[in-house]
Amino acid sequence: MDSGVATLPIEDFDAYRQKLSEFVYNSAFAMKPIFTKAKTAPKRIVYSEAENPNVLHAVQVVVDERMAQPILIGRPAVVHAQIEKLGLRIQEGRDFELINPTDYENHEEYSQYYYEKNQRNGVSLELAYRDARRKTTLIGSLMVANGDADGQLCGTFGSYSLHMNYVQNVVGKKQGIKDFHTMNVIFMQDRNLFVAGTNIHENPTAEQLAEMTVLAAEQVRYFGINPRVALLSHSNFGTSHRESAVKMREVHRLLTEANVDFEFDGEMHGDVALDNRIRQQTFPFSTLTGPANLLIMPTLDTANISFNLMKTTSHSASIGPILLGADKLRFY
Repeated sequence: MDSGVATLPIEDFDAYRQKLSEFVYNSAFAMKPIFTKAKTAPKRIVYSEAENPNVLHAVQVVVDERMAQPILIGRPAVVHAQIEKLGLRIQEGRDFELINPTDYENHEEYSQYYYEKNQRNGVSLELAYRDARRKTTLIGSLMVANGDADGQLCGTFGSYSLHMNYVQNVVGKKQGIKDFHTMNVIFMQDRNLFVAGTNIHENPTAEQLAEMTVLAAEQVRYFGINPRVALLSHSNFGTSHRESAVKMREVHRLLTEANVDFEFDGEMHGDVALDNRIRQQTFPFSTLTGPANLLIMPTLDTANISFNLMKTTSHSASIGPILLGADKLRFY
């Protein structure tokens, strides 16, 4: 195809259109509760990398659907040139606010805030002033922290840890939350899967995994879906006593002790988690009432590798990583 989307010859266009239609419908259906909530009370959302064409396309959709009040961070000449080049209809002032990172009204206030909050973390006043004109994720985080925005989207380039550093040092965590966590979503043709732990903690403890599970389950509900959690392992319900299997059993104990209000079970294999027939025949005592939709894995490697394999082999769209545990709502 000329667009480059379909990379193999298409023999049956009717079947192809049907398959594509089902895929678009499935992902749109999963996002509908999020979109509906967004439309009822549009939030001020900062787009920290507004010079990126993909970001500007997203802003056009947000404006068309009236889902948010976009605040774009980028050099005005570059942003306006990109909008014209892409043939978009959004206009500064009417559809979005534009913040020039090198020259904006609150630079002095934000720099002082950043310095005071991080002066014992190696941030000098000079560095604070400089970075608050250069680092767009930092500027977006400062806007959220100071109540000038409700949330932020960032991380289209650069290392995840760098973006996380600004969020952690400026916005911080929700009260009572010990760690940040992440979750990704895969929109498959026959199901939607949520995969937690794809970033941040290399080898999380059982306590960290339990906290991650609770936060991820809460986020799944934002999609209008009742979470069913599988604690994944190479072990099935006690068949292994290796360290990672013991850890996942401890997660189960902690969730049971916390009396959480969602379904969970484990530790179990991936096929057991996703296939009712296997689980019911082999482990009829399992408390899951259907296929798991939220997958919790022992390590960052297992979560990240599994997510990317599933996304690629199923040719599915995905979103994330979604940051969990931040003091303000924030999607990455």
